[in-house]
Amino acid sequence: MLWIKALHIVFIASWFAGLFYLPRLFVNLAMVPADSHAERERLLLMAHKLYRFSTLLMIPALLLGLWLWLGYGVGRGPGNGWLHAKLALVLVAVGYHHGCGRLLRRFEQLGNKRSHQWFRVFNEAAVLLFAAIVILVVVKPF
Repeated sequence: MLWIKALHIVFIASWFAGLFYLPRLFVNLAMVPADSHAERERLLLMAHKLYRFSTLLMIPALLLGLWLWLGYGVGRGPGNGWLHAKLALVLVAVGYHHGCGRLLRRFEQLGNKRSHQWFRVFNEAAVLLFAAIVILVVVKPF
């Protein structure tokens, strides 16, 4: 089980690295002048590849987490409220990931209506999610 746990941590950290950087690309895309087609296309290509790669990292991260959950039997009995909170935040992280996909499609279709300042704030959500999940897993506050 330690190998499964180690791989789970590696895939989670890698997936979140993508979630940390993808909205940063959105900040840059939101700042691209309308006449700078080459810069826009380059950033879109980078964002598309990063989103696809992050999706490929998310899948084993979630599957390995499920394996750990079933293998350890964690979450049964009292004192496991932290796990339920963590699972709720994991669902939020999956939603955030898919939200990034929707935002990317808007950029590709020239339909973005948000400012670079909005994307700067949006970018911080992944950091807060990651920190909250790690704290719940390590500290197990409830």
